[in-house]
Amino acid sequence: MAIPVKLPVFEGPLDLLLHLIDKNKVDIYDIPIVEITDQYMAYIRQMEREDLGVMSEFMVMAATLMDIKCKMLLPAPVQEESVEEDPRAELVAKLLEYKMYKYMSYELKERLENAEKHFYKKPTIPPEVAGYRQPVSPSELLADVTLPQLNRVFCMVMRKREDKLDPIRSKFGKIEQEETSLSEKLEDVRAYAKSHSRFSFLDLLEQQASKMQVVVTFLAILELMKMGDIRIIQEHTFEEIKIEAVNV
Repeated sequence: MAIPVKLPVFEGPLDLLLHLIDKNKVDIYDIPIVEITDQYMAYIRQMEREDLGVMSEFMVMAATLMDIKCKMLLPAPVQEESVEEDPRAELVAKLLEYKMYKYMSYELKERLENAEKHFYKKPTIPPEVAGYRQPVSPSELLADVTLPQLNRVFCMVMRKREDKLDPIRSKFGKIEQEETSLSEKLEDVRAYAKSHSRFSFLDLLEQQASKMQVVVTFLAILELMKMGDIRIIQEHTFEEIKIEAVNV
């Protein structure tokens, strides 16, 4: 990697050459190499007391200019078929490339200075906007709720009831509470819906004491749905089914 050289005035030999070209107001494609070389050497003599490590690049350019000067002063060999090549061409290409990057650095510096003048406000969203949710049509929610889905929930609850049975004590006799009728369970579910405006269908079934009560409760739910006292809500397929009171 090349080591950047920066003098108090010029940042390398190409920068000095561009300065001389601009100072003399000459065409960069037609550099008066003799005049520019003399002026360049005059600057080099003023820098003789500088560090030699810094001066090395300037001395290399001075040698390049002297070489081009000699080639232009000496008569070129006569060649009929070939086109004479300008000894300054390679130097001109380097100067143009350096000049392009130099002005690009000015542009980047200006953009950096302009960027320091910009301040951005942190986004603030009002609570009512942040809490807004797209309304969902009840008909769309109920469209996915079917009797087969209710049946699956019922079967799952029944399996859980069977899993809770003690394999030893279940064989002994047990005292069971008197089973409830459908009409009584309708009133129980209606009262539960009145105190719980929205509740889980699965939780309601799991609260029942026996298999018969689960069955009667399931029938009561279907009957209340038919009567329009409750409605079933399931936001997404296979998610938990919710019961919402309507006319209780």
